[in-house]
Amino acid sequence: MTTTMVAPARPRATEERALAPDLARGAMLLAIALAHAPLYVTDARRGPEALNTVTDLFCFLFVDNHARPMFAFLFGYALVQLLDRSGADRAGGRRLLRRRGRWLVAIGLAHVALLVPLDILSVYGLASVVLAGLPRWGDRALLWTAGLTLVPATAVAGAGLWFPMAQGIPTYTAGSVAVAGEGFWALLAGRLTAWPFGLVAGGLVVVPAIVLGMWAARRRYLEEPARHRRLLLRAAVATTAVSVAGSLPAALVQTGVWAEPSPAALWAAALVQPLTGYAGGIGLAALVALVAIRAQRRRSRLTTMVEALGRRSMTMYLFQSVVFVAVFSPSGLGLQDHLGLAGAALVAALTWLVSLRLADLMRRVGHRGPAEILLRRLAYRS
Repeated sequence: MTTTMVAPARPRATEERALAPDLARGAMLLAIALAHAPLYVTDARRGPEALNTVTDLFCFLFVDNHARPMFAFLFGYALVQLLDRSGADRAGGRRLLRRRGRWLVAIGLAHVALLVPLDILSVYGLASVVLAGLPRWGDRALLWTAGLTLVPATAVAGAGLWFPMAQGIPTYTAGSVAVAGEGFWALLAGRLTAWPFGLVAGGLVVVPAIVLGMWAARRRYLEEPARHRRLLLRAAVATTAVSVAGSLPAALVQTGVWAEPSPAALWAAALVQPLTGYAGGIGLAALVALVAIRAQRRRSRLTTMVEALGRRSMTMYLFQSVVFVAVFSPSGLGLQDHLGLAGAALVAALTWLVSLRLADLMRRVGHRGPAEILLRRLAYRS
């Protein structure tokens, strides 16, 4: 008896892709930019106090508890889509996801070494390697996995939020990646030393949303939003309300409105924020799916541009890092010592608008995006 090894089929043409997932990824990049840009400044409170407070409150309620869980949810959703398009059998599908995940880890490590200590590619690459077998599990197993991992994931994320709040330090200051004058080799050593810890902690935090994304992909909620319109509407309203309510206590502590909370109240605020953030990420994805129903019927120029951005999300995520280093670091424009939270948010928004334009230009010339092309070739080569 002989066994024939068949290479996994390549994904179908991009024209067959549903609109909602790509719109969601395009919108997600704006949330990621708003979450990351403030970490590049040395003092988030520099600048107009009122404007910084409003920006801080907005980001805490609608960005910090939406960006990461939404990215994780969409990543899990995309893993199932990738398997469906590949045509691979169960074993071949696991090999494909793990091979692709290993290359994501490698690209993420290069991202950290060459540009910035902030990286999410390696986190999702590790998650892809570890969770490669989950898309073939039953619905009950997926939901149980999401629920059980929610406890340690919330504990890790909550501890990371509690520490700066307990010290009276803004979270942006505590997580700052601003360059403090170190040489290249010192920066590289510091980044590579911290990278494994961030990889493991970050991987644990994103697991619940990734698994829920796998579960949702089986029901094609984003591919067929019109069919699930009523459910998506209810989910968007309910999860967004839960997320905002859960983030409000920590936001009040962060902005100084709630001064000197008790230790128990501080811990509760720090834990509830990331816990309800998972709902916020799912709610934002549901909201984009609802927008996609109307956008599909009456396509606008903006819809096409955001869709193009979502199809090149990996390239444009790396583009954000290049822009932030060029704008904030001393070797670039050196604005890390001159901008506060509001200024950093403005840089983030402008960066997203530029990436929107670049993605549309790539669409016009038929270019998939250099990062997407690289990962595709590495993952699908024999």
